[in-house]
Amino acid sequence: MATSRDEQEVLDREKQRFAAMVRKDVAFLNQVLADDLIYTHSSGNMDTKASFIDSLASGRLAYEAAVPEGLGVRLFGDVAVLTGTAQIRVHVQGKPLDLHIRFTDVYVKRQAGWQMVAWQATRLPEQP
Repeated sequence: MATSRDEQEVLDREKQRFAAMVRKDVAFLNQVLADDLIYTHSSGNMDTKASFIDSLASGRLAYEAAVPEGLGVRLFGDVAVLTGTAQIRVHVQGKPLDLHIRFTDVYVKRQAGWQMVAWQATRLPEQP
């Protein structure tokens, strides 16, 4: 299935965002995350853009790996809804976690380009 230019741009931004979290690329995250972001972790904890970036910069949240899988995107004008799964290896306040999650996130096309305004993740059951 062919993707539109906007769909491809959003998919690329999402892959870059996952990589930026691992690299702690605060400059890129400041561009791609909207100021009004609501970020709901698979634990149920919530962050704003400022608190999420602060957690990364301080080391309270440290991603070793974040690999998205099966990304899908649906466009509704200037709104894009992404779905997929991801393998995440992260340290939360020094405690290591290996997660397999399913997520939905929302991007909005603004003057600064496509920005993520919402993220919601759910842990998938461990496979035997």
